Amino acid sequence: MKVGVIGSGVVGQVLGSGFLRHGHEVVIGTRDPAKLAAWAKDNPAGRVGSFADAAEFGEVVVLAVGGGVAADALAAAGGGRLAGKVVLDATNPISGAPKNGVLPFFTDYNESLMERLQRQFPAARFVKAFSCVGNARMVNPDFGGTRPTMFICGNDAAAKSVATGILDQFGWETEDMGGAEAARAIEPLCILWCIPGFARNQWTHAFKLLK
Repeated sequence: MKVGVIGSGVVGQVLGSGFLRHGHEVVIGTRDPAKLAAWAKDNPAGRVGSFADAAEFGEVVVLAVGGGVAADALAAAGGGRLAGKVVLDATNPISGAPKNGVLPFFTDYNESLMERLQRQFPAARFVKAFSCVGNARMVNPDFGGTRPTMFICGNDAAAKSVATGILDQFGWETEDMGGAEAARAIEPLCILWCIPGFARNQWTHAFKLLK
C-alpha cells in the first residue's frame, strides 16, 4: 500500500520504517524536514514531504503527532485529501507532565480525542491504533512467540479490516472494541501503560487480552 505518515517524531519514524520493511511505500509529512535527515538516510526508499504531501500520497494515513496538535496537523494536511481514507490514529490527549506517574488528559471519560477528530474531519475513516504501547514495541514486538493485543475502534468496518491486516503484518493480535466511542476506554490505556515506565523505568511491556 501507499502509506502517508503525518508526524516526524519518534512514533512517526518508527511506523514509517516499519511500513517500509513490510514492503509498503511511505511518505512522511513534517513541518521541519531537517528532523528527518537521519531517517531519510537510513530509509532511502521512503520520502519526506509536507503533511499535505503525506495525506495526498497515502491510501492509508497514519496520524502520529502530539494529541494537542492533532487537529491542526490534519487541517494542514487538508480534509479533502483525507476524504474516504483510512486514518490510523496513534494519538493520545496528553496535557502535561505526570503526577505520581499518572499522565493528565485534556479529555474526560465521556469524550475521546478520536471522537473529536472524527467530528472535525467526518469524511475520513478513523481507526484508533498504536496508542496503547510504546514506539519500541509497535512493529513486530518480540514476546517469545506470544502476540500482544492491540485494541482498535472506529465507525467504519472496512477501515478496521484494513487496520487489522496491517496489525497482523506487524505482529499483533487485534481486538475490535466497536465504534469510535470505545476510544474513551482505549486512549486511557496509554496512562496505564506509562505508569510502570515512570515508576520503575519499565517501557518494554504491552497488553494481552486473555479469553
